[in-house]
Amino acid sequence: MITDASPAAQPELEPLSETSEEQLLEIAMGPQHPSTHGVFRMNVVLDGEHVVRLKPVFGYLHRNHEKIAESETYLGSMPYTDRLDYMCPITNNWAYALAVEKLAGIQVPERAEYLRVIVGELTRLQNHACLIGFLMQDMGSSGTPLMYAFREREKILDLFESLTGARMMCNYMRFGGCRVDMPAGWLEQAQNVVREFPRFLDEYENLLVSNEILMERTQGVGVLSKELAINAGMSGPMARASGVNYDIRKVDKYSIYERFAFRVPLGAHGDVYDRYMIRFLEMRESLKILNEAMRDIPAGPIVDPKMRIRGFRPKPGEAYGRIESPKGELGFYLISNGSLNPYRYRVRPPSLINLTVLEDLCIGQNVADVVAILGSVDIVLGEVDR
Repeated sequence: MITDASPAAQPELEPLSETSEEQLLEIAMGPQHPSTHGVFRMNVVLDGEHVVRLKPVFGYLHRNHEKIAESETYLGSMPYTDRLDYMCPITNNWAYALAVEKLAGIQVPERAEYLRVIVGELTRLQNHACLIGFLMQDMGSSGTPLMYAFREREKILDLFESLTGARMMCNYMRFGGCRVDMPAGWLEQAQNVVREFPRFLDEYENLLVSNEILMERTQGVGVLSKELAINAGMSGPMARASGVNYDIRKVDKYSIYERFAFRVPLGAHGDVYDRYMIRFLEMRESLKILNEAMRDIPAGPIVDPKMRIRGFRPKPGEAYGRIESPKGELGFYLISNGSLNPYRYRVRPPSLINLTVLEDLCIGQNVADVVAILGSVDIVLGEVDR
């Protein structure tokens, strides 16, 4: 439980002045504002420095992902999933592969499940570390925290490159397993990265967690209540920072996550401080999973030997596959009519769902706080607009 964040210790927000509609100021933040992490716009209505209304505006990056996928073979859509969240391509692959495996009743070999967990948790490490760095950058810090995060991210991207051949668009998962096995020496290299990561986390926390300016700008800011988090369908670190004990790795026990001992960190206040601290705590839990997975990974095939990609036609039916991606619940809904391509293909992206409460978090806050609140949500526009 996060106990450092104490909204009670923060000064109460000043009441909004009684101004007429004509005296309000409307500004557009984006679609090229550096803090929006892509082509995203916020129409903000201000009473002085206070936010009275905020409307998120999406669609500048619409790529027609779902409609394109309905014209592709099932495997042909796998590389497109990389582009949904370029920070987390492998977990995108995993959610889609899981949906197809449910649809077609495909089994995944044990070694492949371990490989999926290892690359999935490495993805969580680099995503959370960079989110914290980006949040500090958005609030006006020097580039030091972000560069520290990118230094560690480079080590993980080196692992992905040597395993998959690509640093970002990895195209690694396959229905029934993984595309390739670990090359010689890869496991030892990954173990070294995981072994050294706690030292980075300790340094990162010492640099940031007790920083007075950071605490002043994040504690009691952008509070998301537990009730609203549940009612609005929040997931991932956003929900858990508000005290919602919900992690799909524990709820669904997909893959082999039930074999690993890890806890689900929860926040107490649901403010920006809790949302950024949750990422620190989740990285430490990911390290526990990685140590166990790399210790216990068995020998064996990395793809179901019965799986044949050529002419792959799942029987008519429907399936929804979801995972606990670094940003929250990432799900794919598929309908098969027995043809080579999906009849219906729908993505449930956590970034879009988590953005729906942005106005609730910002009303009554200062305009300077809007950037910090948005940064704590952790969005990627490829996933929002699809």
